[in-house]
Amino acid sequence: MPDSRPPTARGPAPEGTADRTDYAGAVYGSMLAASVIAASGVHETRPRLSLILLLVVNGLVFWVAHVYAHLAGEREVGRRVGWHRVREVGREEWPLVEASALPALAVLVSPWLGTGDSAWLAVGVAVAQQVGWATLGARRAGASTGQAAVEGVVNLLLGLCIVAAKVAVGH
Repeated sequence: MPDSRPPTARGPAPEGTADRTDYAGAVYGSMLAASVIAASGVHETRPRLSLILLLVVNGLVFWVAHVYAHLAGEREVGRRVGWHRVREVGREEWPLVEASALPALAVLVSPWLGTGDSAWLAVGVAVAQQVGWATLGARRAGASTGQAAVEGVVNLLLGLCIVAAKVAVGH
């Protein structure tokens, strides 16, 4: 008999959980990327390179912070955290870093696309992937089309809040 359960996002489900999908890192990383772009008022001689570096470095720093927080939060009294578990959590949280790749690529290719402001293109890409990951995660978890649409709209509204902040600050 075929398995009708929805697929998991990465690897086997953690012990103690049923099948699950976890796109939280990708959604959060996309929101983080949009926030970094919105907050950056890069006015240097090489603004595109600076923005790409900001995206990648922030993704890496938040990845390390999430891995540490996850490990510290699940630590048992008197037990050491082994390197196997550190690597496992690092893989689970890696979508935080991956989510900065498309916005950074948008900044990189923006001159060839003829866009005047690479930051706006990158924000658009970050918000679009945030909505996409949230919707995909909902569908993979078995949510109805309506539920997935609500998750997509909620994430679009969150992304638009970031866009509004960028407009308000004038970057």
